[in-house]
Amino acid sequence: MKNKIQITISKSLLLLLVAFNYACNNDITERNYQFPQLNPANPDELAGTWKPILLASPDEFPLDAPIATTLPAYTREINEIKSYQTNITKQQRAIIDYWSVGGVLRWNEIMRTLVAKHNRPPFQNPDETYPIPSGANPFANPEFPFSNPPYAARAYAYVSAAQYDAMLATWHYKKLYNRPAPFVVDATLPVLIPKSNLPAYPSEDAVLAGVTVELLKLLFPTEIAFIQEKAEEEKLYRIISGANVRSDVDAGISLGRKIATKFIARASTDGAGAAVGNKDLWTLLETQTAATGETPWKSLEKPARPPMLPMFGKVKSFLMTPEMVVASRPVPPPSTKSEQFAKELAEIKAFSKDNSKKNQDIVTFWADGVGTYTPPGHWNAIAAEAFAEQNYSEVRWARNMALLNISMMDAATSCWDAKTFYFNPRPTQMDSSIKTTTGIPNFPAYVSGHSTFSGAACTVLSHILPAKAESFKAMAKEASDSRLFGAIHYRSDCEKGLILGKTVGNFAVARAKADGAE
Repeated sequence: MKNKIQITISKSLLLLLVAFNYACNNDITERNYQFPQLNPANPDELAGTWKPILLASPDEFPLDAPIATTLPAYTREINEIKSYQTNITKQQRAIIDYWSVGGVLRWNEIMRTLVAKHNRPPFQNPDETYPIPSGANPFANPEFPFSNPPYAARAYAYVSAAQYDAMLATWHYKKLYNRPAPFVVDATLPVLIPKSNLPAYPSEDAVLAGVTVELLKLLFPTEIAFIQEKAEEEKLYRIISGANVRSDVDAGISLGRKIATKFIARASTDGAGAAVGNKDLWTLLETQTAATGETPWKSLEKPARPPMLPMFGKVKSFLMTPEMVVASRPVPPPSTKSEQFAKELAEIKAFSKDNSKKNQDIVTFWADGVGTYTPPGHWNAIAAEAFAEQNYSEVRWARNMALLNISMMDAATSCWDAKTFYFNPRPTQMDSSIKTTTGIPNFPAYVSGHSTFSGAACTVLSHILPAKAESFKAMAKEASDSRLFGAIHYRSDCEKGLILGKTVGNFAVARAKADGAE
């Protein structure tokens, strides 16, 4: 099992490094083409009837009818494709190779690249305070965002959920207008990717580009030029390949942008902007915990850094009400004065002295710290490899990634609710002789974020791919155990985190059973 997991993620890490290298060097020839071209066994023709996440219905935003394929204007669009194909360049072929594996997959990889690039905590000011990245001034020092695990989970969720609703609208309008693909209209037109029997209007890739760009501009405003470049490539790929004429693409971009507005409006009011808190709040959390007789969490950084997003537990979930978040909150951790706490602390001290290669390999493999795509990104990489084997349609890719990512955003909300509510100290705070092997996260211990994210992801992925359920469970358990082996979490943090993650994941499973896709 371990070898299988390592091989899976090593591929994803390689892909991340290649994508990041491309982002920096702007050289398309360095891309990785490990996935096959999208050629779904089931096109999910009725996906326009599935249940959206935010849209009231797939046709909430109107799309004008396309021009007829018998008009001269359409013929000119066919000729544009032929002109590109007659003079196709090596770089344009590389664009086709890159994007033809599927837009949802490629945008997810791009997301992971952006998260990793921005997952760097700000350095302290000369006066030993810490600056806070500001979305209102993203180019200031430090640049916005600091894409820590809660921020990353929210980013993955918004993009995936918006892509899913956008694909439902796309499938609805494809069926409504039923305009055939260019190669059906002109049998002499070569198609450079697997042919689809679905109607071509609007272009699914263009809709994905339209909706994704708008969300990423919000989430990563300093990367707009890079994001726009990717979108232009995706649009061009559809035309050069012969999959769509330009009006298919233009309509798709327009529809995607309209749908993005609904998700952007939600994001502006979900409470994430207040998640960082303020000095009075940080002090209050410490004094409230001390007043109960427990030892409150304190930052061990020099100078002390404020806790990471202590109010993220108040951020609006996708599938849970605030009352559900509180009802799902784990039971209190063992008292810092209890025999059980002393026993768990001693266990962590023993792990901190265990330098076995097996344990250290696990710690390293699941570290997901600074400069990585975070634990939610790790599970996105796992899901992408697993989904690629299933030959899914673009709309089902979008649906499955949305289920995974909204569950992990809700896991972040629920996990940070517990962390802030209990404000429990880390093992290294309680025993300074404990030395970690993976750094010390700058927020309370109970419950483990890795465990909660992994419990949610495992639950959702096991529902989507039941044949792989035991493999996903083994991965989640190993991810959770890695925090024990690294000496940064107690056993209670990890065990209760897995349970909380499963609870949250089951909300996504319930939605999956009722969304019409099954």
